[in-house]
Amino acid sequence: MSIRRGMVKTVVGVVVLTLCGIAVVTMGTPKGLASSSSMIPLPAPGMYMIDPAHSFAYFGAWHHIVGLVRGRFNNVTGTISVAKEPADCAVDISIDAASIDTQIARRDEDLRGADFFDVKNFPTMTYHGRGIRKTADGAWVMDGSLTIRGMTKEAPLTFRFKGMFPDMPAGAPARASFHATAAVKRGDFGMTRDNLMELGPNPKGPDVEIEIDVEANASMPAK
Repeated sequence: MSIRRGMVKTVVGVVVLTLCGIAVVTMGTPKGLASSSSMIPLPAPGMYMIDPAHSFAYFGAWHHIVGLVRGRFNNVTGTISVAKEPADCAVDISIDAASIDTQIARRDEDLRGADFFDVKNFPTMTYHGRGIRKTADGAWVMDGSLTIRGMTKEAPLTFRFKGMFPDMPAGAPARASFHATAAVKRGDFGMTRDNLMELGPNPKGPDVEIEIDVEANASMPAK
């Protein structure tokens, strides 16, 4: 039985980010404000620790040209550094490649193997980014780098700050929320098995879409 071996070749974050990661940031904030509007301020400068229990890196990979297979990575950790200047903001993300989950155990084992994520030799994927810029519609973009299977490629991450949690208990750290998207090509990371079947003879553009939701706790003020 095939289990559609070529599906879901890569992701991020990611990271991504994400991912990657997966979430990116910059200047001042009213602590209690929470809204999905892109016009709200971004978090106060400081270090934010990604909460793996409330952060998710999802992906959708082309399947037999017209289909889409979805999955996620269950173990995402890292930090978000918020600075006064957008150019000084940073993200450092680590993703446990073995935590891939497409809800089919046999497929997940195949994806952990040498043809795809090769988790025995490359147990961790990373996303590193420095500096952000604002888009015309109020989102932000970070031109970070994604490393999978020891191969590093540029992977821009587009994100929006969703706001600060308004109901954190007394003494608890401030908590920020982000939503981010990215897209990559599985072949860029050496994942080429069955790509003719999965992508067709002349694929154009990215073939893996990434969607990231992150919650991160304030750790320390920026210097």
